[in-house]
Amino acid sequence: LSDARSRIEDADYSAETTALAKAQIVSQASTAMLSQANQSQQSVLSLLR
Repeated sequence: LSDARSRIEDADYSAETTALAKAQIVSQASTAMLSQANQSQQSVLSLLR
C-alpha cells in the first residue's frame, strides 16, 4: 500500500512541477508580448511627433 501511495505522490509531484513550469513560461511570454506592444506604441508616438 505504501508503494502505491508513493507512486501516486511522485506522479502528482511530477504533474504539478510540469504545470508550474508551463505557467511560468506563459507568464514570461505574456510579459514579453506586453513589453513589445508598449515599445511599438512608443515608436508610433515618436513618429507622429
